[in-house]
Order: sequence, then C-alpha cells, then structure tokens
Amino acid sequence: MLKSAIIGTVLLASTMGVAQAQTAWVVRPEWVSAHESFLASDALNGRGSATRDEAIAASYVASQFQSYGLAPAPGLNSYLQTATIIRPRLDGAPSLSFLGVKITSSMKLLTSSGESVKGAVKLVTSDDPKAMPRADIVMVSAAPSRAWFGAAQQKQVKLLIFRDGEAAQNLWVMMGSHTSMGAYLEGEKPSHSRGNMVILSADVFDKLAAKPDTEISFDLPAIIEDKSLTTNAIGYLKGSDPKAGTILYSAHLDHLGAKPDGVIMHGANDDASGTTAVLEIAHALTAGQTPKRSILFIAYGSEEIGEFGSLYFGKHSPVPLESIIANIEFEMIGAQDPKLPTNSLMMTGFSKSDLGEALKRHGALVVDDPYPDQHFFERSDNYQLALKGIVAHTVSGWATTPTYHQASDDLAHLNLPFMTAAIQSLIIPATWLANSDFVPQWKPGSKP
Repeated sequence: MLKSAIIGTVLLASTMGVAQAQTAWVVRPEWVSAHESFLASDALNGRGSATRDEAIAASYVASQFQSYGLAPAPGLNSYLQTATIIRPRLDGAPSLSFLGVKITSSMKLLTSSGESVKGAVKLVTSDDPKAMPRADIVMVSAAPSRAWFGAAQQKQVKLLIFRDGEAAQNLWVMMGSHTSMGAYLEGEKPSHSRGNMVILSADVFDKLAAKPDTEISFDLPAIIEDKSLTTNAIGYLKGSDPKAGTILYSAHLDHLGAKPDGVIMHGANDDASGTTAVLEIAHALTAGQTPKRSILFIAYGSEEIGEFGSLYFGKHSPVPLESIIANIEFEMIGAQDPKLPTNSLMMTGFSKSDLGEALKRHGALVVDDPYPDQHFFERSDNYQLALKGIVAHTVSGWATTPTYHQASDDLAHLNLPFMTAAIQSLIIPATWLANSDFVPQWKPGSKP
C-alpha cells in the first residue's frame, strides 16, 4: 500500500509544475501518512474539543515541532498554550408551548443562548439571509443552510425554528451533531450571539405555521457551567531580520470526538490534514537556511466549538499582532474538489487581498473559493486574525466534501497522494514569502 502511495505521489507531483520539480525539499508520503495515522487513530478518540484527547494531539504536534528544531514562542516556556473554557449545559430538556400544548420530544435544540423566549412567531419561506424579518421568533420553512447565517448577522432573532427534513438534519450534522450552548473563555462575558435554534418535527411545525402570529413560549431549564482546558501547540522559527515581520501557518487539531453511541468521529480530513500540512511546512522551512522573517506554526484547539484556540491566541499572542504580516490556515486538504482545477487548493476570500495572487506567481496552486454563499472565509480560524487586521485566509482541498462531519472522515477516505502533492506545491511559495519584502494588503473595501 505504501509503495502504491509513493508511486501515486510521484506521478501527481510531476504535474505540479517546473518550480516544484526544482525544489530540493521533498515532502515524503510516509511522513504525511504517519501524522495522519496517529492523529486520526482510534487512540485519540476523535480529538474532541477541550478534552484530554485534544491535549494528547497537541503534545504530539509540540514534540514534532521540537524535533524539527523549532523553539517555543517568545515569552512561552513550552510549546503548549492553554486556556480555560466555560461550557454551559442544560439541566434537562427545553420545551415549546403554544395554543395550550407543551412540546419537549418533538424538537431538537441546535444552539442556545441560555435565555428563554416569549412572543409572536413570524414565518419566512425564503432562505435568503436578507429576507430575515426583525422579530424575536422566526420560523423558516425553506432550507436552513443560509437562513441561520442571516439570523446570526442580524442579531435580533432570539429563536429560529426549522422544519425537520434532510436539509435541517444536514445542518445538525454540519454543526457537530450536538447542542451548542455558546461556550466562552474564562474571564470573559458569555456570548448570546448565536441565539436559540431548534428543529421541529414536520407535523408540529406545520400546525404552528398554519396559525401566523401565534404567541409561543420557549423555556429552558437551569444551566450548569462546566470548565475544560483547551490546548494550542505553537512552534517558532526566529528569522534573521527582526524588522521583517512574522508569518503564521495554522490549522486546528480538534474534531468532534466520539458520539454517545461510541462511534468515533476521526476527523482525518477535518482537520488532521491541515495539522499535517502545518507540520510538514515547518519540517521543510526548518531544514533550510534561516529565513529572513520569523515564522509561527500553530495547531489550535477547540475550533469546532467556537474557534476558541485562535480566539485566545489573538488575545494572548506571543508576538505583537501588528508584526504578523500574513496568516495561512489549512483546513481539509485531504481530498480534491472536482469543481477545482486538478491538484489545486481553494483560498477563502481570495479576492479580498493580494496574498493569493502573489503566492500564485511563485508557483502556489491556489484558486478562488467557488462557494461564496457558504461564507467559508468567516468559518475558520483565519477569521479571528482577519478581524484584527491581519491578512488571513484559509486554503482547502474540498470544503464541501461528503465526509464533512461524518463518521466516514477517516484514513480510508483520504487522498494521501493529492494531500502530499498539495503540501509540496506550497514549499517554494512559503520559502519565497519567508525571505521576501512583500507585505500582503487588503484590497480597498475588503478588510473585515
């Protein structure tokens, strides 16, 4: 099997262009396979956010950083950065009451602000985010994939109700197949920005929708607050010019853990593949001469429950944030999107800055995001840094892969030859960026 993977990688790499063929550093498929075989193994139980399994994954990444010759980041005495997360949970089941009927078993709670809601319900038949009314309680009969984003943007909707069906269940899976209660970092105020979102059974939804402006009451039980520790793994390569700035390569190392029935959600693609890319780019850049610019390599914890690893890093960066000239996040590079040109990666928010164009000029096989309606630019760890002004993008092989948040996201469904070649294609552009004077800029009107 390894022999066939090596042959496949060699054949695939031969299509990656003359620049890649000239590089002295070769990303070996057995290195890629070894990282994946550990990170996506049964032993790590799916690397659930802010769990012991996530901490073990972070320790593995840290040990690799150390073996490559990276140092702890300035001001840190180890390769690990930890933060305490407060994770609220309900002490019981929520209920929905209307027209004298109280419902508990016919609905599924996707997200909760922790606040009960009372008021008249408004019905929306479009999934267009712009169609979201200014109301406390909204029912959406259309597919919910975009409607929930509109409600989050508006921040007035306190309860969003979806009709049960395939689209609603897909949203449940996309959000991790568990109720999100709006976790927050210790010492900060709880965030209620997500509001309450529920899926109602089709028959109950239709009864309620048939009576517009019905007064309803959505009641939540008491809230219990649990504490857990999340872990970032950080390695640092000091550049030769302290004034040249810092580059940040990142991914998230957590996934969904195991389901209550014991099924392990391995997350081989999401995002063990991105973590592997960070490791192998660190491997390559530490093997050459000292770069002009300093480089941070980070594997964040707790992305799946709210991007808390990157949020904490942004508030406690070991280097001044203004010194970070660019951030490239790796997210799900273990499969090739059939919509993209062969062997290429999509870059979220490609047209928002000049970074993607510059990388392409130096051999990177990155193209624009073909799914702007999915708002992938705002849905990964890069966004926490982008909000602070840093030119930050995510690259992905297939952002809408059928294995996303499925039990099938395992080693057997990875395209290791593509993944190896994708990492290889970025070595020369990364080396150029580390030694150039180029400073990426947001394009006019595109800065988040």
